[in-house]
Amino acid sequence: MKRNTLFVTIGLIGLAGFAATAVGAGNDGHSPKTPLAHAIGPAKNCIPITSIRDSEVQDDWTIDFHTGGRDVYRVTLPQRCNGLGTYRSFKYETSLSELCNTDIITVMEYGGPGGGPRGSCGMGMFTPVEIAK
Repeated sequence: MKRNTLFVTIGLIGLAGFAATAVGAGNDGHSPKTPLAHAIGPAKNCIPITSIRDSEVQDDWTIDFHTGGRDVYRVTLPQRCNGLGTYRSFKYETSLSELCNTDIITVMEYGGPGGGPRGSCGMGMFTPVEIAK
């Protein structure tokens, strides 16, 4: 009986150490490589799809949308979108001519066996920003 108790105790200590390492290692979906940005105007609910030139996934929480007018709109998602920072690609479907904070994006894995959709997440507000250099 004592042997089992000792084993369980060691196992729990080991798991506690693993959990502390995982949390302490910054595994929260935020990347230290995400460039800093400061808002240069009020956030918008939507931006016209035709104005989007490029999108740049920064991490599981952050997408920068570059427009033809050289503006950048940063979207900070209201919840972590697991896999977004890893696969760095997403798709969206809308019947409107705008991409809005109420739309849903789907994380996509392209290439390799088993590619395809990896989960969906809600968008956030589009904040015009200036990216720090």
